[in-house]
Amino acid sequence: MERQADEPVDSAEAAGRWIARREAERAVDSAYAFAVVDAGDRPLGQVAVGAVNRAHGTGWVSYWTVPHARGRGVAVRGCAALARWAFTELGLFRLELGHRTDNPASCGVARAAGFAVEGLQRQKLAYDGVRYDVELHARLASDPVPGSRP
Repeated sequence: MERQADEPVDSAEAAGRWIARREAERAVDSAYAFAVVDAGDRPLGQVAVGAVNRAHGTGWVSYWTVPHARGRGVAVRGCAALARWAFTELGLFRLELGHRTDNPASCGVARAAGFAVEGLQRQKLAYDGVRYDVELHARLASDPVPGSRP
């Protein structure tokens, strides 16, 4: 979450500000964030759709999980649920996401959640003075649901 948060979330006060910003985004229909929790309501991660563009019916998907939830399908299930919600409740048509090319786990999440690879964005991100390529994925409302048969 460190690189996805708009400010460090390192205290209860910072967490409160982070939540308030998410609520403000929801209020103006620009972004929607959801906690991913286990059966006991313990947080496992987050999924979100941001950069909502009503004119084009598009949004940008992001996700993260806590370390102990990784490799268990948590992000895939959360991302797939978010996509269903964005298509049915928000009425979006196209969802996009990107991941650094050196993050094969995120690529696996995207593919398993039904996001097709569309291309490479060269040196899009910069962290600690190093530039990284990003692989772009997208899923359309008209795409088959992952795991379903035609």
